[in-house]
Amino acid sequence: MRTLSIDLETYSDVDLTKCGVYAYTASPSFEILLFTYAYEEEEVLLVDLASGESIPEDVLRDLENNDVTKTAYNAQFERTSLSRYLNRPLSPVSWLCTAVQSAMLGLPLSLEGVGLVLGLEQQKLKEGKDLIRYFSIPCKPTQANGNRTRNLPYHAPEKWELFKAYCKRDVDVERAIRNKIKSFPVSEKEQKLYCLDQAINDRGVLVDMVLVRKAIDCDHLYKNDIFTEAQELTGIENPNSVAQLKEWLLNNGVHVESLSKKAVADLARESDGEVERLLSLRLQMAKTSIKKYEAIDRALCPDGRVRGMLQFYGANRTGRWAGRIINVQNLPQNHLKDLTLARNLVKARQFDNLELLFESVPGVLSELIRTAFVPRQGHRFIVADFSAIEARVIAWLAGEKWRMEVFKTHGKIYEASASQMFKVPIEEITKGSPLRQKGKLSELALGFGGGVGALTAMGALDMGVKEEELQPLVTAWRAANPSITKLWWDIDRAALKAVKEKTPQTVGKINLECTSGILFITLPSGRRLSYIKPRIELSKFGREGITFEGIGESKRWSRIDTYGPKLVENAVQGTARDLLAEAMLAVEEAGYLIVMHCHDEVVIETPIGTGSVEEVCTLMSVPPRWAEGLPLRADGYECDYYKKE
Repeated sequence: MRTLSIDLETYSDVDLTKCGVYAYTASPSFEILLFTYAYEEEEVLLVDLASGESIPEDVLRDLENNDVTKTAYNAQFERTSLSRYLNRPLSPVSWLCTAVQSAMLGLPLSLEGVGLVLGLEQQKLKEGKDLIRYFSIPCKPTQANGNRTRNLPYHAPEKWELFKAYCKRDVDVERAIRNKIKSFPVSEKEQKLYCLDQAINDRGVLVDMVLVRKAIDCDHLYKNDIFTEAQELTGIENPNSVAQLKEWLLNNGVHVESLSKKAVADLARESDGEVERLLSLRLQMAKTSIKKYEAIDRALCPDGRVRGMLQFYGANRTGRWAGRIINVQNLPQNHLKDLTLARNLVKARQFDNLELLFESVPGVLSELIRTAFVPRQGHRFIVADFSAIEARVIAWLAGEKWRMEVFKTHGKIYEASASQMFKVPIEEITKGSPLRQKGKLSELALGFGGGVGALTAMGALDMGVKEEELQPLVTAWRAANPSITKLWWDIDRAALKAVKEKTPQTVGKINLECTSGILFITLPSGRRLSYIKPRIELSKFGREGITFEGIGESKRWSRIDTYGPKLVENAVQGTARDLLAEAMLAVEEAGYLIVMHCHDEVVIETPIGTGSVEEVCTLMSVPPRWAEGLPLRADGYECDYYKKE
């Protein structure tokens, strides 16, 4: 099969980073400026479309020929742009994304970053960002540039020639990366998942734009009212100014170091009168309830759908999807008893009634964000998600028998955990009991080696757990879960041995091997997690540990330390991802159409009167062959707008 490497330079008046490639290419102003390509290891050729050149007919045919593999870095951009250029959709089946292949090895997500880490002879030209700003986005009209809003090739011929060289260099760099990592190809299963991912992104999801735009209006009016009230209450010009607020509070006998949300909320509970009211107004002014509505508005395509919200292999430590543009992975939950009433009031612009009937207008708008996603006419959503998937996976990987029995029967893991920890019959642990709360806290915080700090971060002290109870909770949870605790440290020892001795190690259902300068952890599915350039170093606790190169908390390439519990967390989350992927394939093969998904949940758009929640949940609950014995369970519901039940 022949390989065709492609890179494009384009123009649009839509902001690509804020709106995504689908809205970007849907703009009437969108055009491809430069089309650069190369077959196999042949010379890189360039078509200057902006100057009137045309893509050769044989190349155009190959774009739609599934017997020719098209490759690009972030191939979704090239495929979507060329689909718009050709005015017909290009199937992702014959497209290979080098960014995905790089991410599977734990490499950076940018072309420039991968090139630097791999030490390629040819690197991405550094002038590229300036050239893109000059030619690919609108320019500010000035007297000096004749009040034009766009720079064309003839405005700066030398820059244009450099832009062409930059585009050709990107093909060289992408091809060099592909050759460098060709020993680690994308598996047939992952390529199939990539194609499904692209189909879901191409499909998109319909948006209730009446709700979106009325919610934005409501927020602006409400914030203006609050701002005005704060001005009248304090007499200060800008109630959003930290310095002015601190001065007013000090003049009213209140000294504060910080005006963070937590600090203001704590202080409000201790205050009264005008100070309490001002702090309440401050909290409401600071609540960001409409950013996602604005993101939806920006990313909207002409047919009323939003696309490109999910990035395949966006979390390259585990292979999970990442949210983009709107980030559906991080939508506020909804707890309002009458979502439909709230939606209708906002859509009808009855903002006064909304404020009268609900405690917090910003809170209502925040909870309604999910409901902006709706099925098209004549359809409804089926939403289904895995129940306690990570808790099930870690129990299965570790062979923690009592937990496996819980998941095979009643599934009440919080109650069962408290029963094991405190030696109390499970029947005595009711939903509102303090023991259940402690069991839940422990389950959420301690599964991957967490200690007192993890419980504190989970809010244990705010929930009424006493400080002296924290360490006993850690001790009790670990004592109740000896197989999980053993798995942490078995994986820790195996990883150290694999790196030191370069010999394969096996711990239960997980294999570890250090080869080609990478520590690979092979999951039960057969997929591998990658840790680049591992080495043994002494940790801050004075014990041997593993460090590797990756994208750190600062979003920069750096050396990161890890150990057994963290590796187990990666393996558990990676396995949960693989289970979701298998479920998505099964659901689509059964004829359902997924329009989005987040974490362990799928959202299906299906015609009214066809399909069922029960069938979808059954499909998701059947473990794949590689997960024999894993007690899966999925729960679901139908809805006329997206929500969390």
